[in-house]
Amino acid sequence: MIDPNEIREAARRGRGPTRRRFLAWAAALPALPMLGGRAEGRVLRRPSFSADPFSCGVASGDPDPRGVVLWTRLAPEPFEPSGGMAPDLVEVSWQVANDEAMADVVREGKAVATPQLGHSVHAEVDGLEPGRWYYYRFRAGDAESPVARTRTMPRASETPDELRFAFASCQHFESGLFTAYQYMAQDDLDLVFHLGDYIYEGKGRDGQVRKHLGDEIQSLDDYRIRYALYRSDPHLRAMHAKCPWMVTWDDHEFDNNCAGEISEQEEVDPVAFLGRRANAYQAYYEMMPLRRRSLPRGADMRLYRGLNFGRLAAFQVLDTRQYRSDQPNDDRRSPLNDAALDPKQSMLGRRQLGWLEANLLASTASWNVLAQQVMMAMVGFRLEDGDGARVYSMDQWPGYAAERIKLMEFLRDRKVPNPVVLTGDIHSNWANDLRVDDREPDRPVVATEFVGTSIASGGNGMATVPGLEERLADNPAVRFFNAQRGYVRCTVTPEAWRSDYQVVEQVTTPGAPVVTKASFVVESGRPGCQPA
Repeated sequence: MIDPNEIREAARRGRGPTRRRFLAWAAALPALPMLGGRAEGRVLRRPSFSADPFSCGVASGDPDPRGVVLWTRLAPEPFEPSGGMAPDLVEVSWQVANDEAMADVVREGKAVATPQLGHSVHAEVDGLEPGRWYYYRFRAGDAESPVARTRTMPRASETPDELRFAFASCQHFESGLFTAYQYMAQDDLDLVFHLGDYIYEGKGRDGQVRKHLGDEIQSLDDYRIRYALYRSDPHLRAMHAKCPWMVTWDDHEFDNNCAGEISEQEEVDPVAFLGRRANAYQAYYEMMPLRRRSLPRGADMRLYRGLNFGRLAAFQVLDTRQYRSDQPNDDRRSPLNDAALDPKQSMLGRRQLGWLEANLLASTASWNVLAQQVMMAMVGFRLEDGDGARVYSMDQWPGYAAERIKLMEFLRDRKVPNPVVLTGDIHSNWANDLRVDDREPDRPVVATEFVGTSIASGGNGMATVPGLEERLADNPAVRFFNAQRGYVRCTVTPEAWRSDYQVVEQVTTPGAPVVTKASFVVESGRPGCQPA
């Protein structure tokens, strides 16, 4: 048995444990929720509820050509511990149909919602037809969920004519309304990618558009209630019901700017940090349409995975938080010094990077997409009171410059077809042309990065930032910048990729209009983006 004091002593000696040691500690700490065992006990087949148990809505995700995972959570009192549910096992039935009236049912089954998983349901449906739209619903006792829509992916051998999807990130409940989802729901999309910061962990603040419940979240119940609060937004629930989602996290689902097993704050007890991370990971799994393969094991959860839309597009959904090294230079904006260029610095971790490279080599898709969190372009600014040297974000890929350069060289040398990077995190819109080293503008463009702004984080934002245009002038990677709220809508064909930057004029009052602020196109076989 490993003594928890060993964890604390390792943290005092250095900046944290190795991943192997960390996982050993995670397995040795009995207080952490280790999930995945079979639930035992009497199952309630005719439960009764004090209110609508489907208050958090329904969702689908992780689709493939033959199936999809269907999600819901029973929570008649969503802002109460355990969602207002007694600690019982509850039978939940699900149906999949060809029609919205649910008259032509093609698949149905039963699942058991357990208190150990917050009475969430993750029904993995198989045996569906490829490339088809379906409708689904849940029932528990006399309660029935809304009918929602989902779809399967095309056959692996098929090249569809078109894919339409959106990507979003950073939806701070207090900072603004989720108006962007109201408009996204009108876009007739095949998929949505959420790139992280689905919730924010901070305590409630007065004077905001809306208010978090309680203090900064720590316990499993805290995280469950916070997710339920975000799911109380009708536009978010409606968008989940429109089409399948592929989700990944960033940092605020757990702890701001965390890096692997290391907190942003100094003097954080590593044992407490480990326990909080386990709570955050379990709540994330409970509230997202994820397959059982993503079920967390205590404070460890594999979230990176792939999705193919036939041979048109292959998506690699990455995790740039859980496996990364600590940010260099104390996470301050810094020049690309020896610490930032250290080849031992890793954003993805050895195993995830190897998985990514293997998938890219095996891909036969026309477009190869990295769906991830932090900006890959090497964007530097010269400080007015500095020595003229450019400084870069150490939390973004420039803080892991050697691995970034290695990845760009891999894309170039292996001639990976049409690489595109999708990014969130930064609460602003960018279109970037990526080179092996963006400080060398004469090098050829290898890939294009589309960075999407926040849904609500940061309030209304602005079209540009005073003085920023001049500061961006010596960054040849940057083709477009905007700091308003919204999302990015993408249309992909075998010949071209188009990204439309959909901007909501304000998020502090309801009903604000949406406009297409800019559109960029990448032609197949020609790296780099051009205004549409």
